[in-house]
Amino acid sequence: MNTKVNIAGVEFKNPITVASGTFGSGMEYDEFVNLDNLGAVTTKGVANIPWPGNPTPRIAETYGGMMNAIGLQNPGIDTFIERDIPFLKTKNTKIIVNVCGKSKEDYVEVVERLANQPVDLLEINVSCPNVKEGGIAFGQDPKALFEITKAVKEKAKQPIIMKLSPNVTDITEMARAAEAAGSDALSLINTLTGMKIDVNRRTFAVANKTAGVSGPAIKPIAIRMVYQVANAVKIPIIGMGGCMNANDALEFIMAGASAVAVGTANFNNPYATVEIIKGIEEYMIKNNIDDINEIIGCVK
Repeated sequence: MNTKVNIAGVEFKNPITVASGTFGSGMEYDEFVNLDNLGAVTTKGVANIPWPGNPTPRIAETYGGMMNAIGLQNPGIDTFIERDIPFLKTKNTKIIVNVCGKSKEDYVEVVERLANQPVDLLEINVSCPNVKEGGIAFGQDPKALFEITKAVKEKAKQPIIMKLSPNVTDITEMARAAEAAGSDALSLINTLTGMKIDVNRRTFAVANKTAGVSGPAIKPIAIRMVYQVANAVKIPIIGMGGCMNANDALEFIMAGASAVAVGTANFNNPYATVEIIKGIEEYMIKNNIDDINEIIGCVK
């Protein structure tokens, strides 16, 4: 039975990774999960300098999920290279580094710093606000997305995965722009923008007012977008958005994702990833599927 999948020339032992920002760099989960079992570990966003993140409260619970406005708090690329990469290199798994920035120059600086580091793929978070364009996310304007993808691709030594924002009118337009600019793969979806009001305090539940909604409530939207993008581009997709169990992961795979990232599930069940991997294997045995690749995009 083969569970190996290929993302932009990088072979994963199975199609399961974690969603950026839900797993740190794996250290926090090391006592619960044998990271060697994962297809890949996707790190928290890394910027060129440390980011303090947004004011608190930054997280709120919602029906079928959660909202977060952490603001990509991170210690910066220097600490990441010194502390996180050496830790991850002790594990038998692929390493995907999530890169964030506030300008094209920020992204390029991080990508150049990672050029000679032993990491496998770079996931570029284009849901960051573009400070030079008045705060609209890079991933919400196809021209800006094309430009940032092109700039990163020119400097990257590793294959790049553009992480698409769902907060757009047409996700396929964004996917095509990223592909045209040279992206090697895509990951989708990032969180949907939402809001929650605390009626007792008569104020916003999250200090940032708006926050990214994740969890099972967004899964049908994520599946639809993965399906649309899989039928619009030729490059591989990492699907995510409310994957809680093996059946959810299989939905993403059948919609056209070559790999699946588990995010919110990690918070209420730190064993979620390994349980999903086991569940996929059991499904394959039960249904006489010899190779996971047989069912990628099987629903047309």
